Amino acid sequence: MKDDKRFQGKSVLILGSGGLKIGQAGEFDYSGTQAIKALKEEKIHTILINPNIATVQTDPYTADETYLLPLDVEIVSQIIAKTKPSGVLLGFGGQTALNLGLQLASKNIFQKYGVEILGTNISSIQLTEDRHLFKKKLESIGICTPKSRAVKSIAQALKAAEEIGYPVMLRLGFSLGGLGSGKITNPKELHTKAQEALNACSQILIEEYLFGFKELEYEIVRDQYGNALTIC
Repeated sequence: MKDDKRFQGKSVLILGSGGLKIGQAGEFDYSGTQAIKALKEEKIHTILINPNIATVQTDPYTADETYLLPLDVEIVSQIIAKTKPSGVLLGFGGQTALNLGLQLASKNIFQKYGVEILGTNISSIQLTEDRHLFKKKLESIGICTPKSRAVKSIAQALKAAEEIGYPVMLRLGFSLGGLGSGKITNPKELHTKAQEALNACSQILIEEYLFGFKELEYEIVRDQYGNALTIC
């Protein structure tokens, strides 16, 4: 945002992460609070929507405007119509904000009110949230992935597990922190778990179970000049 004069004197909307249990996902509160502070340093009016009062970001002295209201399409659309923000940040409220951003975009709410999506764009969110699209993208750049099938019905899930071979991993798409995911050892268990999962989301992933594999986690930080730092 430094040296970007487009939003100075204007306003930016930040979607929070909603209701969380005490001690859960404090990084969303921290990152959202830092985003608000950074915007205010640039003299940008900040509008926060987050019904969770047990956060730093919802302190009345943090954002310029705070709406302690539910994070759903209807209410957020009304707030956008009322406040007319110049831009919106979707990447500081965890899965709740990402899913809500996708829903608002699909209904053309941002386009209708001329709200620019800042930071991570909608196509990137769709790519990383949709497990099928994400797998295809990894394959396109030569990264190996476990055998998997993205499915939308119990019948498809049972067929995918039969092709891959039990045990399998069941993962929910567009879910909070791996909610509902787990190891499945037989068709009966899969039928029950898949039914529960599809009640919560529209897509599940049936994946090769990688017991015994070793995991190496790394992050890459890269700036606009091509400098990169890899952290393992």
